[in-house]
Amino acid sequence: MSAVTASLCSTLLFVGLFVFVSADQENITAKSGQNVTLTCRAPNSNIRAIEWSRADLGDKYVLLYRDGHFDAANQHPSFKNRSDLQDRQMKDGDVSLILKNVMTADNGTYKCRVIMSGTNNEHICNITLSVVDPPGQTGGDTEDGSVGLIVGLVVSAVLLLAVVVGFLIYRKHQKGVL
Repeated sequence: MSAVTASLCSTLLFVGLFVFVSADQENITAKSGQNVTLTCRAPNSNIRAIEWSRADLGDKYVLLYRDGHFDAANQHPSFKNRSDLQDRQMKDGDVSLILKNVMTADNGTYKCRVIMSGTNNEHICNITLSVVDPPGQTGGDTEDGSVGLIVGLVVSAVLLLAVVVGFLIYRKHQKGVL
């Protein structure tokens, strides 16, 4: 594991279960498996619609709220049962998004578009989320735990081969003695 990755992972160990981002921050890093809050506040509570999206999801949303209801039909399948608003009443314009059990596939820039009562009255927040695997999880990388597994399998195969060859030599020697 590289020194930079090790340093980042050890720093993330000190982060609590929930990670919060204030409105003036645009980047957040979280460990895989955490619940993350992406903070966004609208200037007022006259909210008609909230669109949490990510560009790579096409026409589906991370979370869509309009006309007083959540729109599950237009939600991307990977976010079903994993996304919610921090405050469903949206008091004081709080439209923060909670992402549960984040994974590396959740990496990306999230856009919150809030449409408020009044003509052309909207508010936008952009937050970039980077999710990293905590130490000890392989994530498909041979750099961390997989190398040990491969070495262990090779050593086991060599030992097994040595036992078989030793047994065959012993048997041949026993036949020669008789």
